[in-house]
Amino acid sequence: MGIDTQITGSGKGNTADVTDERAVFIQTTGLPPLTQTGLGNIYRQYLTDNGTSTGSNDMLVTGTATAPQLFWTKADPDYDIFINSLSFVISDASATLNKFGNITALTNGCELVIQSSDGEIVIADSLKTNFEFVRLCQGNPAFGDGTAAFRAGNVSGSSEGYIPVLDFRVVFGLQWGLRLRAGTEDKILLRIKDDVSTIDEFNCIAYGFTRK
Repeated sequence: MGIDTQITGSGKGNTADVTDERAVFIQTTGLPPLTQTGLGNIYRQYLTDNGTSTGSNDMLVTGTATAPQLFWTKADPDYDIFINSLSFVISDASATLNKFGNITALTNGCELVIQSSDGEIVIADSLKTNFEFVRLCQGNPAFGDGTAAFRAGNVSGSSEGYIPVLDFRVVFGLQWGLRLRAGTEDKILLRIKDDVSTIDEFNCIAYGFTRK
């Protein structure tokens, strides 16, 4: 016969329920415990050509399949970085879903990857059109309809644009987002393998938080 046991914490008499299968019922609050220390701060940084805030975030560049242009953000020496989302802007006059900006669909496309000392994980390859960026982000945010679906006005001057947001928590089920481990070579990187220099605006911002 089992022993009737209660698990209590904080000296307040709170109890935990255990099923017949010996599983403990738990519930996440969505917030770190008040007793948890070492939290850093909010994190917001463009993907840049040197991986830091001092680099260029202007992705209007000329890349090729053999010499891609690279934009990334990387791990911090002291803090874990948890990236919740990537916010893309692809803007051009009269942009449509089946093009990139308003130029013909790219030949080689863009690649979004995670790099670490363990190797590389490809999140998406051959991102050649506005629609493929929107699809990667599972249609987030969804607005508009018909030929104007997902397209915002006056994004760059008077030019239309697509503003898809890749939420790692929703799309990949990562509760706290994508982790870049402190003191490692971890990075999230976008390879641009075509000439995209003629559209009006192209960049990406990473959002999340840091933890020591």
